[in-house]
Amino acid sequence: MKKEVMSKKQTFEDALKKLQNIIEELESGSPSLDKMMQLFEDGMKLMQECRSHLIEVEERINTLIKVGEDYSKKPGIDQS
Repeated sequence: MKKEVMSKKQTFEDALKKLQNIIEELESGSPSLDKMMQLFEDGMKLMQECRSHLIEVEERINTLIKVGEDYSKKPGIDQS
């Protein structure tokens, strides 16, 4: 699972789903202590990845400026 967590091409939705699965597994109370620690570490990485996605989206939204009745994006924003 660790390799999946580190994937740079992972979408926000994929990362969030994996994080939800980790939370469910941790809440089940069944994993061993070592497994719980690994799940916690993976969850923290996923949380940081989700936060990065959200910050990026917030920055893109903040670049919208109102020009008359239309909205335009400030130049120089990478849309990829």
